[in-house]
Amino acid sequence: MEQKKIDRINELARKAKTGALTPAEIAERDVLRREYIDAVKASLVGQLENTYIVDEHGNKRPLKKKLTKQ
Repeated sequence: MEQKKIDRINELARKAKTGALTPAEIAERDVLRREYIDAVKASLVGQLENTYIVDEHGNKRPLKKKLTKQ
């Protein structure tokens, strides 16, 4: 995510603390927050996909996705 967008998120957060945001600013903030969250999640997934477990015998194996109950 671009630093310019992160700065805008911070600017909107400061403005929200000191006063009210317009409906357009609220919508912009929501879009930027979602984009930021998606970028953080993608970064974490990429990091976990390149993480390996080394057992006591020195064998490397990748992490497995955990199945969730539905």
